[in-house]
Amino acid sequence: MITSVGQTISSAIEASKLRESGKARTTSAVSSSTASEASSVSASPVSRMAAEGAPVDIDRVAAIKSAIASGNYPVNADRIAERMLALDLPSSN
Repeated sequence: MITSVGQTISSAIEASKLRESGKARTTSAVSSSTASEASSVSASPVSRMAAEGAPVDIDRVAAIKSAIASGNYPVNADRIAERMLALDLPSSN
């Protein structure tokens, strides 16, 4: 079945909303389970990092969003293509 561009965008937005709500639920579940575990065993650095999530540079994200919204975000198609091809190539070990 072929979907129109509008359907694809709305589907992406809905998927994003579902991911965000899932993250909120997961974070609260992790926080409550981590709190109970922390009383019996000190949390390892790995489990603490997993509970906190990936580090995000909020200022950089805001700058990129602003540049995209204003139409000033540079896109280097050659670099994107090279990286996509590199991901698809099998590694030679």
